[in-house]
Amino acid sequence: MSALLSRPEIEDFLYHEAGLLDDWRLPEWLGLFTADARYEVPSTDLAADASPDDNLFYIADDRFRLEQRVARLMKRSGHSEHPRSKTRHLVTNVRIAANDGAALAITSAFAVYRTKDGITDLYVGRAFHDLVADGSGLRIRRKRCALDLDGLRPQGRISIIL
Repeated sequence: MSALLSRPEIEDFLYHEAGLLDDWRLPEWLGLFTADARYEVPSTDLAADASPDDNLFYIADDRFRLEQRVARLMKRSGHSEHPRSKTRHLVTNVRIAANDGAALAITSAFAVYRTKDGITDLYVGRAFHDLVADGSGLRIRRKRCALDLDGLRPQGRISIIL
């Protein structure tokens, strides 16, 4: 499967993911994930490969929790994102880190601009995607966003999806 995928095809997939997030098409974005998916954002003082089992993460969602996160963000009562932030997800430096024929490990750099209430925050870091193919295309089994920040100041929180 993955031997047939080129880096431009993988980049297109990541750009599509970024576009869904920027357009707040979160239910469609959720459809990119497998049933056993994980979405993780380790705290800024952890190594990128730290385990959420014994470390504090800002976000460590399995598929169920990710579905709940999307549902909350889509509600008008989700006060942290009502009105919704304007975001722009930039993806660059895409690399195929591993290819075992059944799955791809992809690394990339990201910058996410979030504008709300006249304030623009910038989240930068490195993303790790584990991708698998099914009958309908590529799916995300795991997405980890390791922030290259000293902390969450001045942002103070992550109320958007990176």
